[in-house]
Amino acid sequence: MEANWAGNLTYGAQRIVHPADRAQLVEALAGAGEVRVVGSRHSFNDITDTTGTLIATDRLPAGVEVDAAAGVVRVGGGVRYGDLAALLESHGLALPNLASLPHISVAGAIATGTHGSGDRLGSLATSVRALTLLTPGGDEVRYARGDEDFPGAVVHLGALGVVVEVELEVEPAYDVAQTVHERLGWDTAVEHLDALTASATSVSLFTDWSAAGQVAQIWTKHRADAGAPAAADLLPALGATLADGPRHPVPGGDARASTEQGGVAGNWAQRLPHFRLEFTPSSGRELQSEYFVPRADAPAAIEAFRSLGDRISPLLQISEVRTVRADDLWLSPASGQDTVAFHFTWLPDQPAVEALLPQIEGALPPSVRPHWGKLWRMDPAFVTSRFPDWDRFARLRAQLDPERRFVNGFLRRLGL
Repeated sequence: MEANWAGNLTYGAQRIVHPADRAQLVEALAGAGEVRVVGSRHSFNDITDTTGTLIATDRLPAGVEVDAAAGVVRVGGGVRYGDLAALLESHGLALPNLASLPHISVAGAIATGTHGSGDRLGSLATSVRALTLLTPGGDEVRYARGDEDFPGAVVHLGALGVVVEVELEVEPAYDVAQTVHERLGWDTAVEHLDALTASATSVSLFTDWSAAGQVAQIWTKHRADAGAPAAADLLPALGATLADGPRHPVPGGDARASTEQGGVAGNWAQRLPHFRLEFTPSSGRELQSEYFVPRADAPAAIEAFRSLGDRISPLLQISEVRTVRADDLWLSPASGQDTVAFHFTWLPDQPAVEALLPQIEGALPPSVRPHWGKLWRMDPAFVTSRFPDWDRFARLRAQLDPERRFVNGFLRRLGL
């Protein structure tokens, strides 16, 4: 049986197909009833699962086409960001942002609103200029920025069809310097949270929410063309200390798996992610959850997590706090609001984690939104109510899939 990358979900599909070209993909769709699509398998819930046919994109052509003059790269949906970044670097080009893991596929990441970090940086989906979907009927539909339904087609939960091509914005390559500081008190961090997250191009705060009350590590990534980072002076002034060597986000993790630190500027693709493509991403044996709140509600969310620290810490490997710029994508966790994201890398004890999640969710501000591809237990009706354009998305979905073939238990729970 095939499973997701973390091994916590075994797919229930009657058959799993790996089309190698567009013709085989159309054939797989034609012969399927209920169908879902899976990319790099970095989801932790059943968003990609099905009892029907599961279409894997790992053998589809990369289809990479660089158009430097237009500032775009066209890729097949199954391409991994790490592989794409290496190719762009060879052309002297770059993406504006990357997620923590370079191992994830382009189509899967944008479908779920996956992100990196940065006050002025949107999620990975905000780099999409256009995308082409193959509908259940085998028809191609292209949505480009400016089209009425484009904001609904990008973060689409796999409910609209198979993404066969994506056009992403690119820019001239740039260097990034990554630095790690340690041990910052949470009271100080909350008091200066806006200054902290604005102190570099990308800022991540790592903590275990234990009674010790500390941000264990602060990772800052700063573009070399953006001047000196404020973090260099701010963090020592707030009491944080410069790390005396490379670090892994998870305590006890092998720092060789982490991207280069020490403040040495270099290749953007080798600094923006936390982990190197050639190593196991994160800790490997883990579960993940993530919650998003508007910036104004971040202090209340931090207080909620700190108040539950004695229950969170025993099940936690590490937690990460990041920021995401607002966007206009209907189902993006950052839709309509500058956002603070709270990520949890859990120990692989799913019953205990799922028992804890309702306690966490009940303590968070009512503005909370979950990461679509990670573990959460909130009432689905409440979740959909957090997205003002949900009904518009449901209508778009009905238009593209009137026979409800791109459906599964996850989407049914959401009313789709």
